[in-house]
Amino acid sequence: MARYTGPKTKIARKFGDPIFGPDRAFEKKNYPPGQHGPNRRRGKKSEYAIQLAEKQKAKYTYGILERQFANLFDKASRAKGITGEVLLQLCESRLDNVAFRMGLAASRRGARQLVSHRHVLVNGSLVNIPSYQVKPGDVISVREKSKSLTVISESLGRHSAQYEWLEWNNSNLTGTFLSTPQRDMIPENIKEQLIVELYSK
Repeated sequence: MARYTGPKTKIARKFGDPIFGPDRAFEKKNYPPGQHGPNRRRGKKSEYAIQLAEKQKAKYTYGILERQFANLFDKASRAKGITGEVLLQLCESRLDNVAFRMGLAASRRGARQLVSHRHVLVNGSLVNIPSYQVKPGDVISVREKSKSLTVISESLGRHSAQYEWLEWNNSNLTGTFLSTPQRDMIPENIKEQLIVELYSK
């Protein structure tokens, strides 16, 4: 199975949440997609359907495939702490997500491409694996040859969000992953307990 490359607004409408970021098309049609539009009568969802939708929402949000996500859940369930919270922390610690949070790309998909195309360094070493788990204290930087890339400079110019678990120096394009974020620091609208319930069946 390849990664989803279709219309992003359609997926956001399916979950009723702009999971890929600000979206004008979603604001105009913030109801589920379908031939009959918002007037279609939709039956009550089962408990399983609600849990499954939440898992799919998390997968699309972070751009993770099914097997990768299942492996992350397995890792979270074996770790100390609340399983759902640890799962989101593992998702947030992925290198592509950290690069996105630091503003190197306008989307996680773009950040994943930057990492895959060898533009990002971790502690001075080239890492081209988007799923690489960043640890507290790791220094993320842009490769010297890549500092002039327009896509990076434009993204940083538009980036305004700040996260207390990350530190970014715009002058030398270097950032530090200060600590693993607590659940209340993570802005994503994901009900992780539903995902835990789904996998626990």
